Amino acid sequence: MYYINKLVGSMNVKEGAKENLSFVILVFCIILLCILVQLITKKVILKLCTKLIYKNKFKWDDIMLERKVFSRFSDILPGIILYLFAPVFGNPVAAVLLHRGAVVYILIITIFIANALLDAINEIYKTYPIAKIRPIKGLLQIVKIIFSIIIGIVIIGTLMNQNPLLMLGGIGAVAAVFSFVFKDSILGFIAGILLTSNDMLRIGDWIEMQKYGADGDVIDITLNTVKVQNFDKSIVTLPAYTLVSDSFKNWRGMTQFGGRRIKRSVHIDVNSIVFCTTEMIEKFKKINYLKDYIIEKEKELMQHNQNHDSTDKLGINGRYMTNIGTFRIYIQNYLKNNSKLMKEMPILVRQLPPTENGLPLEIYAFTDVTNWETYETIQSDIFDHILSIAQEFGIRIFQSPTGYDMRH
Repeated sequence: MYYINKLVGSMNVKEGAKENLSFVILVFCIILLCILVQLITKKVILKLCTKLIYKNKFKWDDIMLERKVFSRFSDILPGIILYLFAPVFGNPVAAVLLHRGAVVYILIITIFIANALLDAINEIYKTYPIAKIRPIKGLLQIVKIIFSIIIGIVIIGTLMNQNPLLMLGGIGAVAAVFSFVFKDSILGFIAGILLTSNDMLRIGDWIEMQKYGADGDVIDITLNTVKVQNFDKSIVTLPAYTLVSDSFKNWRGMTQFGGRRIKRSVHIDVNSIVFCTTEMIEKFKKINYLKDYIIEKEKELMQHNQNHDSTDKLGINGRYMTNIGTFRIYIQNYLKNNSKLMKEMPILVRQLPPTENGLPLEIYAFTDVTNWETYETIQSDIFDHILSIAQEFGIRIFQSPTGYDMRH
């Protein structure tokens, strides 16, 4: 009886060893099959698809290839194989665990596929002009978050062997937690809707927000942030909701208008303002921009003084030309004859209230270009001329005393 029991025990051990060996061989075969399918898919099928994609005239499939959408689809095959072969294992516990593991793997890869596909959709959308007016990157990020949350709930339900729909019913209980964790995302999403629906911001717009040190072009609009590249090439990242809660300046209107405003003052020393002498008037008549004005003004003032019997030499009772008034008319005529300024827009030279820094003489005009470098060149040329010509009218430009003034 002892020998019979020993023989039966040895037979059971051998059968258990055989079962373990067969299980290992089966696992090895499935792993080998997964590797083989993966290699064939990526090294053969995907390469053939790549050649066909680059040869055709369509651009959207090139973008999907660059975003690895097709490569992500090939990654899902091992999970499908494992899912199909799970029932082959004789052990019910092992079969269930492999089945659940395969489902979880497939769901995780699905998230990667969805993210890659949404990124590709965004890149394709950027090729159209409307992308600068209505960017969808923030909206796609919302879709990514919602999709990932749903898949995450399904994964948890699969691992716990619970119906995911029942778990979705309890999502309201954690809504407060999600609203706290994703506060910036929610605010950014609402701000993105307001910015795009009201056409407040587009990619490529020049915006100015001194509070955050932003003064440049918008290069990216996402769910939570807006990236601005300043003119010194530094990048400022702004929370999207600050563009709604705070004020900012958008220069798009200037760009669309096609002209840029000049509004700058020259400060005149009030002690240099005098009535024009006969010699000065004769000198001004030789200036092309003033010749007609001087002749007409002389007639007007002479007629006025004769009518009011104001021909005294004191310059008090009558009307007489001043060097500041003549200088102002000269600048105005000079600007009107400047080919770089828009003639259909106002061209003004006006006096502002005097200050401790003298009498501000403001130039108000519009250039016919919006390019920053060209605009600054035109503006500088105008003021170079004004500052240089002022002395011809007996006008002194005001500036605070310097060491040079003290030495004299």
